[in-house]
Amino acid sequence: PSSATTAQPPPQIQGTGPTHPIRLIPHLDSTRSLHFEAGCRDVRQGDPLLRIGRFTEQPGNTSNKFAFKSKVDSRGHAEVWFDAGAWYIKDTKSSSGTFLNHIRLSPPSTESRPHPIKDGDVLQLDVDYQGGTEEIYRCVNMRVELGREWKTGVNPFNSNVLHQLRALSSPSTKLTTKKAVAISPNISVADCVICLCAVTVCQALFIAPCSHAYHYKCIRPLLQMHHPGFSCPICRTFADLEADVD
Repeated sequence: PSSATTAQPPPQIQGTGPTHPIRLIPHLDSTRSLHFEAGCRDVRQGDPLLRIGRFTEQPGNTSNKFAFKSKVDSRGHAEVWFDAGAWYIKDTKSSSGTFLNHIRLSPPSTESRPHPIKDGDVLQLDVDYQGGTEEIYRCVNMRVELGREWKTGVNPFNSNVLHQLRALSSPSTKLTTKKAVAISPNISVADCVICLCAVTVCQALFIAPCSHAYHYKCIRPLLQMHHPGFSCPICRTFADLEADVD
C-alpha cells in the first residue's frame, strides 16, 4: 500500500457534514473465499471509528462495526475511519494480521500506523486456518468500494441497456433480424465479452445487476464458483444473486 501516514483517528464524537459511504464486498479471488453479505456504512467527518472483527452474539451497537463469522478473526481486528477527505485503516493488535493489498500492516499483537485506503483496495483479515475445512476457518478477503453509489441507481448506461433488451424481445426484432441490436453508438449489448460473439434473439442470456450482458453458458462457471456472490468480469461490481428483488 501507500507509505504509512501519521494521521490519527478523530475524536469519538458525533460527526457533522455530508455522508461518505464505504462498502466492503467479498473479494472473489479463489474458491476458498469466505462468503459474507456486502456491508455499507455512511460516515460523516468526526463520526466514531468503524470497527472490523469477528461476529459475536453479544448485544451491542452494530452500526459502527463490520462483523464476520470467521473464527480466525479477532473480535477487535482493525479500525477504519474518515478524516480530512480520506479513509484510513489500522490493525488493532490482531494476532494473525491485517493485510492491505497483500502487505501486512504490523507484526503480531502490534498496533499498526494508520494507512490510507482507496477505492478498489483489497483487505484481508488473518490467514486460513489449515487445520479446519469448514468455511468459518477461512480468512476474510474483501474489496473496498468508495464513491460507487451511483451504480446502484438509475443511470444512462443501465437505462440504455434496458431499452436495448426490450428491443431484442420485441416481435418485430424476432421476425426481421438475428443480428445484435445496438441502439446507441456508444453503449451496446452487442457482444458477449467472454466468447466475443453477438448477443441476439433466441439466446439464453444473463444480465448482471450492473446491466452487463453475457451468454448464460459463457458466464455459468463464474456463477457457480462463488454462488450467491458474483463479481462482474467487466466492471468488478459485486452482487448477491439471492438478494430480494425490490
